[in-house]
Amino acid sequence: MQKFIKEVCVDSIKDAMRAIDLGANRIEYCSKLIEEGLTPDIEEVKYLLKNTCIPIRILIRPHSKSFNYSEKDTSIMLRDISNFKKIGVDGIVIGCLNQYREIDLKKINLFVKNAKPLKVIFHKAIDSTKDPLKSLKNLVKNSNIDGVLTSGGFSSAEEGIEVLRKMVDYSPANFELIIAGQIRLENLHEINQKLSAKFYHGKKIVGEL
Repeated sequence: MQKFIKEVCVDSIKDAMRAIDLGANRIEYCSKLIEEGLTPDIEEVKYLLKNTCIPIRILIRPHSKSFNYSEKDTSIMLRDISNFKKIGVDGIVIGCLNQYREIDLKKINLFVKNAKPLKVIFHKAIDSTKDPLKSLKNLVKNSNIDGVLTSGGFSSAEEGIEVLRKMVDYSPANFELIIAGQIRLENLHEINQKLSAKFYHGKKIVGEL
């Protein structure tokens, strides 16, 4: 019996539908995965909401230059959050860092305030901070986000196992520690044996799309 959620990240309706057919429990929808994901087209998301029955979460990311956002960027992100909130997505995935590669808690809490009651997940920007475990503790303590998407600061979950294990152990019971980083159908079972996490994320986590 499966005891974890398989979340598939996709940037097209075709891949989303294929992922659902292969057993995805949840979709994170974005555009331009080639740039590690940007905010998607709202009309595509509306189509998915009408034609699927699993939770759809949306990446909010206006550009791929950095995770440090200007006031103009912030305004665009707040507008996008508002628009996606109106159409009934399950949640948003978002992240922002300051110039010192630390989590920008002031901005994150602004985004959270505007997004609620949607789920708010801090994305893999946490892996660009100097100490992802410390960053996780800071987020849990100082924000109202519902979870974090991470590979423990490494390029893959397999490399980050030791840090991820500490992050899983630290996370509160109602907090989604979503394991990511080159997780595929072929290595999911082995990674889960080492972590016993409740949430896993990847484009190929249910197989080739």
